[in-house]
Amino acid sequence: MKRDAYEVLGVGRTADDSAIKKAFRKLARELHPDVNNHDPQAEEKFKEAAEAYEILSDSDRRATYDRYGHEGLKRGGQSPNFDGFGSINDLFSAFFGGGGGFGAGGGPRGGGDAEVTVEIDLEQAAAGAAVDVTYEVVDRCERCRGNGAEPGTPITTCVRCGGNGVLQAVSRTPFGQMARTVTCDVCGGDGKKAEKPCSRCQGRGRELLTHAVSIDVPAGIAEGQRIRVSGRGHAGEAGAHPGDLYVHVSVSRHEQFIRDEHDLVTVLDVPAPLAALGAKLEVPTLEGPEDVHVRPGTQPGETIELRGRGMPILRRPGRRGDLRVVVNVVIPRKLSEQQRGLLEQLAASMTESNLSTEESMFAKLKRTLRV
Repeated sequence: MKRDAYEVLGVGRTADDSAIKKAFRKLARELHPDVNNHDPQAEEKFKEAAEAYEILSDSDRRATYDRYGHEGLKRGGQSPNFDGFGSINDLFSAFFGGGGGFGAGGGPRGGGDAEVTVEIDLEQAAAGAAVDVTYEVVDRCERCRGNGAEPGTPITTCVRCGGNGVLQAVSRTPFGQMARTVTCDVCGGDGKKAEKPCSRCQGRGRELLTHAVSIDVPAGIAEGQRIRVSGRGHAGEAGAHPGDLYVHVSVSRHEQFIRDEHDLVTVLDVPAPLAALGAKLEVPTLEGPEDVHVRPGTQPGETIELRGRGMPILRRPGRRGDLRVVVNVVIPRKLSEQQRGLLEQLAASMTESNLSTEESMFAKLKRTLRV
């Protein structure tokens, strides 16, 4: 009995097209023959995932499936059919164009892109840094030097494709038979075959290795942005070009600053008497402490701006955002008898002129609520 299509892809029944596509591509990468040749069930698993994707990515098929299940698709002639494909490589070629997004066309496939995430702190994001990262990548086999043959053994013309590297596959569809050219499942598109496959990579010519690389993180980079390193991804077949490495940047949370695009925001605690009298106080910046002037009568939530003390702006050398210092007026909680007496004298001496302001009610609410 066939499994539920939503269960196969690991998505909910309300998943949108983007989530379905993302889930399918994730499964496809996990089932790629270059990294999953140890699993004899990989082809069947991919066929199952491909069938689920074909159902859920088509609005008409999905609607029928949601109402009547697999049987409804079968009766309506809408069931996907992959019987005409010779191997998992053929399936990847059909869906992604020569290797599941890891290559293209007949012949040797280019390498796929690799991804890794690196975490940096805000200071590194502001100043730029060289960061070492390690990641797993499919690379040329060190034993056979990438030719797929056990050292000292010959490589001959593939008997299945006659050295062409491609085969003709015919599949049945609701519109009749459809012929397509697919990569040879024996030689992988190379046209040649090792008589004795390499014992280390089983003739693939590639293996899963751990690489290390130093990444130059540019000043001003933000959370979620990525850096492309050309040619450091998965190796291609038979000397085909390698993929690229994409480094996703994660910036750790800072104790003193919140980033708002190119600006930084921090909070300055100001005792109520100093907010009333005015004072010169020290605030943190990325370059170290700096003095700011708090004007007499400063209200809670008011902002002091330090121009050019924010984050560098990518691709705009010499330009930086600002540092916004939000004033938090601190009301004293525990008072001595002397302090209470002084505050009582101050309160008694207050007149309407001391508390008057030109702010409108809306402006007061906006400043107080910080909206």
